[in-house]
Amino acid sequence: MSQVRVLVLAGYGLNCDYETAYAFEMAGATSDRVHINSLIDGSVGLEDYHIMVFGGGFSWGDDHGAGVIQAVRMKTNIGDKILDFVEKGKLIIGICNGFQALVNLGLLPGLNNDYRARSVAVTYNDCGNFRNDWVSMKVNAKSPCIFTRGIDRLEFPVRHGEGKLVSDESVIQQLFDHNQVVIQYAGPDGEPANGRFPFNPNGSIRDIAGICDPSGRVFGLMPHPEAYNHPTNHPNWNRRREKQKRSANKAEKGQTIGIRLLKNAVDYARGS
Repeated sequence: MSQVRVLVLAGYGLNCDYETAYAFEMAGATSDRVHINSLIDGSVGLEDYHIMVFGGGFSWGDDHGAGVIQAVRMKTNIGDKILDFVEKGKLIIGICNGFQALVNLGLLPGLNNDYRARSVAVTYNDCGNFRNDWVSMKVNAKSPCIFTRGIDRLEFPVRHGEGKLVSDESVIQQLFDHNQVVIQYAGPDGEPANGRFPFNPNGSIRDIAGICDPSGRVFGLMPHPEAYNHPTNHPNWNRRREKQKRSANKAEKGQTIGIRLLKNAVDYARGS
């Protein structure tokens, strides 16, 4: 397959669609911003795409809870089409508000390959306010997640007021036992934050920042990989540049970790 097509959802308060489409283009895909209504009325066919993105923002103003109305509207109208998309081996990523929607849809965590039941929730930050900051994360190398292959650590911004993942302890343990916990918030040393604020920005149980389904093809995370599409996006980019200039090593070149994460998905879709 030469062309990988990515559908980036837009409309009703979603506000990271341009940025996300751009990042996927940088990762080698062809991206289309598609209004949710266009999927529902059938004017755009989900079957024409290889990757579907539930992006960040504030869908329906987060009324009734973050991602709730989006999940209900999509499940009611095109729920079976989304399940068919997953069953055909295609990829889905949910970022921030999109992660919240995937959880509400039941697509995550998909325990025992049940993509209808809701078993985890994403709720209000323990700090009681909206967090807009950069965080470090440790990647679980044993996870089946397609998006994080070959990646050990991540740094992305968070932009949310409801990012705390919660569930029954039995469900959380099952996620860890099956390596469905893909990334955890970490401190400067790269080790799990152990709940310490601000390294864990929301109080998420056991520092969970992102999870996947058993296949690794459906992935949701609170931090924004699309927001790290160029070295100058990072708040310490100037300091890093000067450090590289003064070292014996040449300045680092190539794609940012945000683009690498998305490129993993594009390469997988191209090879499938």
